[in-house]
Amino acid sequence: MKFADFDPALFLRDYWQKRPLLIRSPWNEWRNPLEPDELAGLACEEGVESRLITRDGDRLAMENGPLAEERFGELGSGPWTLLVQAVDHHAPDVAALIEPFRFVPDWRIDDVMVSYATDGGGVGPHFDQYDVFLVQGLGKRRWRVGPRCDSATPLLPHEDLRLIADFEATGDWLLEPGDILYVPPCFAHDGVAVGDGCMTYSIGFRAPSRAELIQNWCEHQADGMMEEDRYADPDLTIQANPGEIAAPAIDRLHAMVMEALSDRDAFARWFGLFTSAPKYAEADWRPEEPIGTRQVCALLAQGVPLSRNPASRFSFIRRQEGTVLLFVDGHCFENMGDAALLAERLCAERTMVADPRLAESAPVVALIETLIDQGSLAFEDED
Repeated sequence: MKFADFDPALFLRDYWQKRPLLIRSPWNEWRNPLEPDELAGLACEEGVESRLITRDGDRLAMENGPLAEERFGELGSGPWTLLVQAVDHHAPDVAALIEPFRFVPDWRIDDVMVSYATDGGGVGPHFDQYDVFLVQGLGKRRWRVGPRCDSATPLLPHEDLRLIADFEATGDWLLEPGDILYVPPCFAHDGVAVGDGCMTYSIGFRAPSRAELIQNWCEHQADGMMEEDRYADPDLTIQANPGEIAAPAIDRLHAMVMEALSDRDAFARWFGLFTSAPKYAEADWRPEEPIGTRQVCALLAQGVPLSRNPASRFSFIRRQEGTVLLFVDGHCFENMGDAALLAERLCAERTMVADPRLAESAPVVALIETLIDQGSLAFEDED
């Protein structure tokens, strides 16, 4: 699917992280990529993150999946909403929805959550800490958007949901199939299904918090430090008051910490590993049997397309000397030689045909073999 009438540069300049935007069906054509029954089936599977939200009067209740198949038959006629996370990992047509939004860097893209709701179903007024494009797939949904919120915004008491206590809408739109609503971080919003059979695709983005970055970067650096790397003061002199933590000691301690954290190249490498780590680390996408070098060579020579696993995260960092670091699912690949150009193509193209002559390149073959064996890449005619 492609956008027919949408200017990404204009959107980034005037709307991205600034204000909401309703985009009326910008596609060349719209086709709903997933059937409701398929979504319900995913919600019943182990290892798939799902939630069921039901309404009883003004009270919302939430159940975590996996759900039993018979649960759907017990729901009755009241409003309810099914939410399934990372559907793009399991449904190629849903994964294809991400492509038009890749004017935002891949490392910022999280996943596609899909919701199905009956008439009146919704999750209540809330706000998220990330950008989201809400694509209406089937049926209709009324979206109301309010002002920007923060940690001081009053919330209703609820064990599972962060619902805004005093929601006041500043915008009100009815979305039909193919329409898109962009909501920047922290803007209050509330979506309610109008009629049964409402499906919405939420393309969500990642925004690591400062606290998250500091905690993980510090832990990473600390893990690699030697036990004997300790505070030392060979120039210690007698203090007037032994109870004082003197300024020279503070300066030395502060320098110890800052020196360990200020290496930009080390930070870049760590961030590539951190941000490419799989969303669900426990998921095992490896093939049943390793592919083998000969088979990689043969398929490359035949021009068989390579396809990235939709659940995998690919990115690269270009270093000052012109080399690249490739990051795939929490692994770093460097010193790739003539595999570097292929690495950049793998990051740019979700499906590609490599030059058959690369079958003669040992670094290229080794990289492809490794990525296939770890479940990040596959030849399209392979299971």
